Amino acid sequence: MPILTREPAGEHPAAREAIFANRLLADAAFEGTSRDTGRHGPQGARLSLLETCANPGCGSGWLHLWRSRSAPVFEGGWNCSAACTGARVAAAVRRELDGRGRAPESHRHRIPLGLMMLEQGWITSAQLRKGLEAQKQAGGGRLGHWLVRQQGVSEQLVTRALGLQWSCPVLPMEFHDAEALTVLLPRLFVDAFGALPLRVAAGKLLYLGFEDCLDPVLALAVERMTGLRVESGLVEGSRFRPAHTRMLSARFPPVELIEAASEQAAVLALSKAIERTRPVEAQLVRVHDCLWLRMWLRAPAEPLPEAGSVHDLIGSIGAC
Repeated sequence: MPILTREPAGEHPAAREAIFANRLLADAAFEGTSRDTGRHGPQGARLSLLETCANPGCGSGWLHLWRSRSAPVFEGGWNCSAACTGARVAAAVRRELDGRGRAPESHRHRIPLGLMMLEQGWITSAQLRKGLEAQKQAGGGRLGHWLVRQQGVSEQLVTRALGLQWSCPVLPMEFHDAEALTVLLPRLFVDAFGALPLRVAAGKLLYLGFEDCLDPVLALAVERMTGLRVESGLVEGSRFRPAHTRMLSARFPPVELIEAASEQAAVLALSKAIERTRPVEAQLVRVHDCLWLRMWLRAPAEPLPEAGSVHDLIGSIGAC
């Protein structure tokens, strides 16, 4: 039986296209085969002949079946063309920038550190008064620093009081492996936001340490990007600072920095990066006023990707 036959006279072009597409699908089912493009996403999904473009506004219809593209994949969906990649990136950028700058200030009404320590009986009123005087004379600095330096208050008590302020745990530093954790977030964020990845427990939970105050925006971004549940906490300064220095000297995945004049320019730059890199998966999240795009070059191992398998791009718009 021939595969193609003459269509009846006067057949509508759209109907002919639908019949032709149905026959192709029937042939694939009859042969029991499909095109193996070799693309395996983070969840091990395979891209087949019948893959559907993830852009809801894609107008190519079944014609994209002939496009020799197994990548890029963005946020779990394959894009059949550069135009579809751009459309999906534009939607993601709008999603991430929505509400920027309108988030309420966290912990605005925290009890002052000195009053909390005084209430707990960890310092005396004289120590608090002298610590405040030293802070005023120096023109600033953390009160906890002056209490430890001049009033003989233990660093452990100051960190414990900060934990009560932020309603978070004080995290230990044992078994910290900086080199193994650099794949979790870019060096720029570790440095700029004072973050320190401590360890991953059971392949599901990431402990993220800070010295004196938490950054819930960064923690949420890392949680969304990695798929790990993030537990933020404080680390004693004398342990945090050397570990943070070691972390900054470790090797991180490559990162590209861009500064766009407008949202449209940012979308264009991000889309070009995805089309150029052709990742098996990519994800976009916002970290404060910056956009963080991570591209996986091959399927990530669990729970952490290999050091050479990810590429980061950090973009800012205007004065971000």
